[in-house]
Amino acid sequence: MEAAIGALSELGWAGATMTVIAERAGVSRGACQHHFPTRGDLVAAAVEYVGHQQVEELGRRAARLPVDGRRTESILNMLAGIYTQPLFAAAAQLWVAASADAELRAQLLPLEAKVGREVHRLTVTLLGVDDREPETRELVQATLDLIRGLGLANLMRDDSARRKKILHRWALTLEDALRSRRGRD
Repeated sequence: MEAAIGALSELGWAGATMTVIAERAGVSRGACQHHFPTRGDLVAAAVEYVGHQQVEELGRRAARLPVDGRRTESILNMLAGIYTQPLFAAAAQLWVAASADAELRAQLLPLEAKVGREVHRLTVTLLGVDDREPETRELVQATLDLIRGLGLANLMRDDSARRKKILHRWALTLEDALRSRRGRD
C-alpha cells in the first residue's frame, strides 16, 4: 500500500505502473495482480488503507490539541497537515487521472465521498459544533475546501509561510462565526 502511494505521489498516474509498484513493494508483478487485478484496484485500496490510517492518526493528535483560545487555529493546522503529505499528492494525481478515465472515476468517487465524510465528521467534533444547521455545515465545508486548496498550492512549492498566515486569519474568522452559531444552540 505504501509503495503504491509513494509511486503515485512521486511519479503520477502514468508512472505508477503495476511493475513499478510491485518493485517498490519487493513483490512480483504477478503477486500484485493476484490480489489486485487492475492498477485502479490497487491504488484505490492503497488510498483507502492509508486514508484510514490518517484519520486514526488525526484522532490521536486531536487528543493533544489545546483547549485554550488557540484551539481553532491548532485544529486548522492539524487538518492542513493532511493536505501536505504524500497521500494528498497521490490523491491529487488520481483526481486528475480520474477526470479523464470513467472507470477510475467510478472506483474513486465512493472512496472520496467516504473519506470526505470522515474528515468532515472529525472536524465537526473537534470544533464542537452541530452541523445539522446549514450555515454551520457550510462553514465547516468551506474550511475543509480552503485547506484542500492550500494543499494544492503546496504541491508546486513549499507554501507553508503563506498557509500559516491564511490559516491564522481564517481561524479568527471561523471562531467568530462559530461563536455566534454556538450561542444559538
